[in-house]
Amino acid sequence: MTGFSDPVYCETFVKINKFDIILDVLLVNQTAETLQNLSLEFATLGDLKIVERPTQQNVAPHSFLSMQATVKVSSADTGVIFGSIVYDKPGSTEQQIVILNDIHVDVMDYIQPATCSENQFRSMWTEFEWENKVNVNSRGQADEQLTLREYLEKLMKRTNMACLTPEASLKGDCGFLSANLYAKSVFGIAPSYPVELGGLTFAGEDALANLSVEKDEAGKITGHVRIRSKGQGMALSLGQVVVR
Repeated sequence: MTGFSDPVYCETFVKINKFDIILDVLLVNQTAETLQNLSLEFATLGDLKIVERPTQQNVAPHSFLSMQATVKVSSADTGVIFGSIVYDKPGSTEQQIVILNDIHVDVMDYIQPATCSENQFRSMWTEFEWENKVNVNSRGQADEQLTLREYLEKLMKRTNMACLTPEASLKGDCGFLSANLYAKSVFGIAPSYPVELGGLTFAGEDALANLSVEKDEAGKITGHVRIRSKGQGMALSLGQVVVR
């Protein structure tokens, strides 16, 4: 998060837990002086909130220090964590500040494929008020060489969503394809239909999508993806992933 030439070198390991993000921070005093009252100052953008801040420490010359900060995630959304290192330098009355590089929290880091029944999907589709409709267009020759089924698989891989449409309904090549997709986030604003991931049960935020595409005579794939969720952040973030 800092450079090797900065007075304080900093690197961070990001761990995503069930309800929060843990930042394990390693600091190295690269000067020959003791850095007094050193503190990590973090701030966030998006539905992220710092709930546990590291305490001030004194760091001896050329020594290491490990610190930890906890970030609460209230909704599945793309966010940014930024901050600085602040300390007192001997012989100076002004605080010294080292600006940290930003940590970008990608929504895809905590979205997992999931399944639900057709009735549950329809119920959530009707209930959820946030919808993001994204237009689909072939991008270059590579996309135009894909079949509609291959395009669906590419979209599933990109968004970490599972296809709920039965295999029998996807067979054949009629020039048109429609499929329902579903995923859950590790974090959630309210439990709905719990899903089991890795032996643990999570009640995260639901993400629904409906893909409707067709392939014209020129081989161009067009159509749209409708994304629905309980929170606005999930719908907007997945929409950005679709158009990447």
